[in-house]
Amino acid sequence: MRRRQFIALIGGSAATWPLVARAQQPAMPVLGFLSSRSPDESKHVLAAFHQGLSEAGFVEGKNIAVEYRWALGEYAKLSALAADLVKRNVTVIAAVGGDVSARAAEQATSTIPIVFGAGSDVVKAGLVKSLSKPEGNATGFTLLTNDLESKRLGLLHDLLPKANAVGVLYDPNFRPAVDQLTALENAAKTVALRLDVLRAGNDDDLNAGLQLLRNHRVSALLVTAAPYFDTRRGRIIEFAAENKIPAIYQFREYAVDGGLISYGPRITESYRQAGVYVGRILNGAKPGDLPVLQPTNFDFVINLKTAKALGLTIPAGLISFADEVIE
Repeated sequence: MRRRQFIALIGGSAATWPLVARAQQPAMPVLGFLSSRSPDESKHVLAAFHQGLSEAGFVEGKNIAVEYRWALGEYAKLSALAADLVKRNVTVIAAVGGDVSARAAEQATSTIPIVFGAGSDVVKAGLVKSLSKPEGNATGFTLLTNDLESKRLGLLHDLLPKANAVGVLYDPNFRPAVDQLTALENAAKTVALRLDVLRAGNDDDLNAGLQLLRNHRVSALLVTAAPYFDTRRGRIIEFAAENKIPAIYQFREYAVDGGLISYGPRITESYRQAGVYVGRILNGAKPGDLPVLQPTNFDFVINLKTAKALGLTIPAGLISFADEVIE
């Protein structure tokens, strides 16, 4: 073979190397992100989730793609959204925003790994067989926030010991609501409180329920833990401010946005850990071998600016008990 022909052959072969190399590269894994909530009010938890992914070595657009599906507080949409992610053959599903998302994902697939974010006892709810050894294709975190309603009512009573009626917003479409109401009713009996319970599972019911609260002139408001209320956080806080109603909520974000007080787990930390779990699964871990995570910190937050606007003086004992005071 002549030298000129040899060089031409080598040059022609080299030109194909990048194409061959690209063809042999594995496809980028695709994460399905399923949430009962909405993207506008979930920016803080989404940032925490991506922080966890990054800690595990995954960055969206660099070595992982993400398909987002948001139900916007309408739980009935979750089944179809989960089924769509399964149809797209995603590598892992992060099903967050409460038990409703986790249940929809588990009903959609028994093979794709799931990292869920729940708010209840996940063993009792049938999502896993045990906390330490979930088995199956699902693991994740539980915030246990649905089990804190009696504690929140107690804090309202400490704030307003002379109150005789407390309004309760609950979501009848949220499965844990039955247990939430039972816990609240039992707790109310111990301190002789009357509860005005109002159903609000959609926007029409929420508007009607808030109007009833205005007419009933309740002393305070307790908003039960439910993803739907998280998606309408601004509307509920605005109502409480306009009508001078002291209110307690489940997450710190409510107090930061102008709510009076909140008591619950650090949701951003749980989302960060969920991101880490997704990364571990992408790196080869089996979800059934990863224990379900539970919160280690529950924060009581007081917004003193809101208290001043309401004309309330927060007892010194409650302030000393608070984990965070917003001046």
